[in-house]
Amino acid sequence: MSQTPVQAPVSLEAKSPFELRVNLGKDVPEATVRAALASGDMGFLHSFTTGATVDGPGVRIVAWTTGCQMRCLYCHNPDTWRMSNGFPVTLEKATGQLRKYSHGLKVMSGGFTLSGGEPLMQDRFAVKLFAAARSMGIHTALDTNGHFGERLSDEELNVIDLVLLDIKIWSPERHRDLTGTDNEKVLAFARRLASRRKPVWLRYVLVPGWSDDAREIAEVASFAAGLGVVERVDVLPFHQMGRFKWEELGIEYRLSDTNEPSASTVERACAQFREAGLTAH
Repeated sequence: MSQTPVQAPVSLEAKSPFELRVNLGKDVPEATVRAALASGDMGFLHSFTTGATVDGPGVRIVAWTTGCQMRCLYCHNPDTWRMSNGFPVTLEKATGQLRKYSHGLKVMSGGFTLSGGEPLMQDRFAVKLFAAARSMGIHTALDTNGHFGERLSDEELNVIDLVLLDIKIWSPERHRDLTGTDNEKVLAFARRLASRRKPVWLRYVLVPGWSDDAREIAEVASFAAGLGVVERVDVLPFHQMGRFKWEELGIEYRLSDTNEPSASTVERACAQFREAGLTAH
């Protein structure tokens, strides 16, 4: 993978997660990275964005972590795959960012969402940051692919009010083709959340030719309905907004000729989730 230089200075706050950011933590010694992951006293973030209305209830501040074990073909933030592309941010500084917005978030019935990348690659940092948010009375949401859910104890799950769980596709074979990983741990985490009665918003990215198969959607819908904790399903249409990042990073992009799903295709998928008894948008 080629390395694209970053123009300095770069703010910790970004207008959107679609900003390309690389090498922001490349000078952090490996020993420091390992110690940070173990302690959770420092994390690696792509950015903070404010004013989000699709990453949980109300208006929210979102912290986007770097580091992800999946390689989703449709990923719009491949610059978050490598942890070294993120800002090294102390827990104190990250907590300070939340404190700046805490009053407004509560007034607007919003909260804090930790997304990525995959936040649970930095599970100790995630837990401490969620605990800090909760101590300020801020609603907390974890946006995760679920693969590392086992890293959280039951007690640690208690500092998370809502889980935004990405279920990519049902078939293990298709899941491996689409993401490079198996989905066994994802489904196991979903079942565990159900056993703990933890509220879940299911996220399903609709990619033409990959995850728009009616049988696949029916399987996911049936599974989600059976959990008994899925409050809503967000069907997210595939888009090409992150394509430029793949090109800038020199990564082969296999979906360059894939179109966005039509409105009728999206509605058909939503209808399948509704038929299973779920609220879908």
